[in-house]
Amino acid sequence: MSFLATWAKNFYHDKKAQVVLFSSTAIALYGYDQGMMSLINTNHDYLTTMGISETSSVVGVIVAVYYLGCSAGAVFFSWWADRWGRKKAIFLCLATASLGNLIMFTAGLGYSRGALAVMLLGRIIMGLGVGGVDSVIPVYSAELAADEARGKALAQEFQMNIFGLNMAFGINLGVTRSLGKWSQWAWRVPIIVMQAYPVILLAFIGDLPETPRWFVYHDRREDAAEAMEEIYGEAEGKRKCEELIRAHETAEEEPVSYLNMITPGHPQFHPTVITIMGQINQALTGYGAVSVYGPQIFELLGFGVHLAEYLTQANYISYFVLMSVAWILIDAVGRRKLLVGGSMCLTVSFLLLAIFGGMAMSSSRKVDITPMVPAVLGTIVLFIATGAFGIGWLATVWLIPTEIYPTTARAQAAAVSVVVWGFANFAITLLTPIWFNNLTYWIFLIFAVTNAFAGWWTYVYLPESGGRSFEENQQYFEDAKQAGTWNVRKVEMGKFKRFPYPSDTPQERTPLLQRVEDQLSV
Repeated sequence: MSFLATWAKNFYHDKKAQVVLFSSTAIALYGYDQGMMSLINTNHDYLTTMGISETSSVVGVIVAVYYLGCSAGAVFFSWWADRWGRKKAIFLCLATASLGNLIMFTAGLGYSRGALAVMLLGRIIMGLGVGGVDSVIPVYSAELAADEARGKALAQEFQMNIFGLNMAFGINLGVTRSLGKWSQWAWRVPIIVMQAYPVILLAFIGDLPETPRWFVYHDRREDAAEAMEEIYGEAEGKRKCEELIRAHETAEEEPVSYLNMITPGHPQFHPTVITIMGQINQALTGYGAVSVYGPQIFELLGFGVHLAEYLTQANYISYFVLMSVAWILIDAVGRRKLLVGGSMCLTVSFLLLAIFGGMAMSSSRKVDITPMVPAVLGTIVLFIATGAFGIGWLATVWLIPTEIYPTTARAQAAAVSVVVWGFANFAITLLTPIWFNNLTYWIFLIFAVTNAFAGWWTYVYLPESGGRSFEENQQYFEDAKQAGTWNVRKVEMGKFKRFPYPSDTPQERTPLLQRVEDQLSV
């Protein structure tokens, strides 16, 4: 008991630990939505209330419009965060997500006409809030985090994303088994439980500090000093604030606009293409669709509805556990190896799933194949594929933009990441139910091809940004411009294909705030 009391006391005074927990919980909000919609899509009362069939393309539209909301929310709340502060932006993001969730909950509650329109509205509004969370939270936590292993920290936060996924699917599965697929509460309860995330976070955000960096950039030096003292204590906080102010006054970075980032020839155009393609390639892995339509995939392998749902939950639990490997490896082997290795594993896995899916369908047509053989083999492969995605692709593409941009472009880069992620996942989740209904197991071949492309593009064009300073990463783009190529192996003799280890070059894993302080203290 004394240990818990001591831990609670230390945690109460440790603002950095509170920020990490807050940020991780906020990111879990996105994962919860994915798990929430998995079984709602197959609830009979939900489909009847919305006036659609299970095979209707509108099922995918309801899921997908959320991602359009995320894209719009990322741009708006990223601007709001720069203008009015990180905390105020996060507060508004959470309030917006909460409102959207309430609208979803009331869709068709006591009425039927217009239920679909209300559900679509709720999905879009909730997407606005969650998109804002996904763009502002990484910036907020990066400016306050003290963990030297930035890759590890982000991977751990995204592991909480999978916790949210598991929580939602588990609640969904429990109420579905208890109440049945014809009960409206079997789909409304998982929606309203999501309120716990924004409500709890809104209750605690007032106790967290605004980032001193934001205060300094807006010439609010007294507020910056108070925030620093709140985080580090009076003496150390004062010293760090003075160093941050000096760094700000001597900085030569010019403001970067969204137009600059998408203008060919501008220094930030090349890293923006890297950011955009990272999110497109992540969507092409197909795992946004697997997360939302997991039960349908197990049904394609030949399992009954109930067993398919239990296997989906088991797959998500395995997903959560294997994410631990991601934060162990991401700062040990680098970003490129995880991404390329993940794509190779996913390509092979989806090829095997196409074979096993075909065998499963053949067995259902009385062909002489033992039904459980392809189903069991396919399940093993799908578990492996899910782990490969989590380790290789889930957090990595969100980390890279924080390492390849100057400070003045980092908030915009986070927004661009979410916008592209939103549109790419909108397309994938919109098309997936159509593919399920028309292509059956051939859908796995599509994902095999898209994974192969994602792996090829990453190998050829993505520089290794881990283990290097921001200055080194930005120098790569200058070297690429001088070399007249974006092919990584042709720039500086392929130097950026490799992950530099501590014995080769100073590591660059500390948050920007701490890095500036270290440089000034030399």
